[in-house]
Amino acid sequence: MSNPPPAPPSLADLRKEIDAIDEQVHHLLMNRADIIDRLIKVKKTQEVGSAFRPAREADMMRRLVQRHRGILPLDTVEGIWRVIVSTFTYVQAPFSVHADVSVGESAMRDSARFHFGFVVPYVAHFSAQAAVEAVARSKGDLALVSTTSGHTPWWITLEPTGAPKIIARLPFIERADHPAALPVFAVSRVADDALVLEVETWSIRVSGWNAQVSRALSPLADVIAVPDTAFDGAALLVSIEAPANLEKIKAALIAAGASVRSAALVGGHAKRYTVPS
Repeated sequence: MSNPPPAPPSLADLRKEIDAIDEQVHHLLMNRADIIDRLIKVKKTQEVGSAFRPAREADMMRRLVQRHRGILPLDTVEGIWRVIVSTFTYVQAPFSVHADVSVGESAMRDSARFHFGFVVPYVAHFSAQAAVEAVARSKGDLALVSTTSGHTPWWITLEPTGAPKIIARLPFIERADHPAALPVFAVSRVADDALVLEVETWSIRVSGWNAQVSRALSPLADVIAVPDTAFDGAALLVSIEAPANLEKIKAALIAAGASVRSAALVGGHAKRYTVPS
């Protein structure tokens, strides 16, 4: 006679397994906090500067996406991870998030809360320029600005050495149904060795800007353009990803009839990581 199949586990047994995993997760978070506490002491000794590490965050997120499996939605994993990382960054060096709500307060607040949780203070501003200026006056705050915000050339204030820079483009994971889908630039001060420049962001001022020049540039890079009366042209924020580069962008502008007046690197971010819905 064949042996009968084993009886399925009871609900009580399964709930005990879940409780045990929950306890392990909590202990792991507390262990992470202990390591962060030691890290803070090392940083005070070595004076390494800002707690933001956008290159490391982008690498960690890619590894998270690559190993994820099962029925748990990837958005949930991303949200949990973002709150964990942002909270521990805040513990190392407290900061506030200054958000430009001119593109819509609810969408921007969703983005801020999804990526930085509720522990990090949230400050609303009614323009991108005001949010960036608040960060420039601070020691280590961060600004969130829509990647399509182009009412004023807010990025010009990022040009000088020592000024805040664009350090990330959020969300890290792009999905058609993402719960915090508003694409935003994160602006803050960060150590030079912590920047990620897979996509370079350049402030470029040109004269002779028109629809023809815009069409010539659009296949090569993402561009925000606003009128620049100083040069009778336009101030551009150009996001350049290889194989394109600054020289290729300049050549395209000149070939289309524009003149390049100035160009300054104002930061960078990781390449977009897009997954199917």
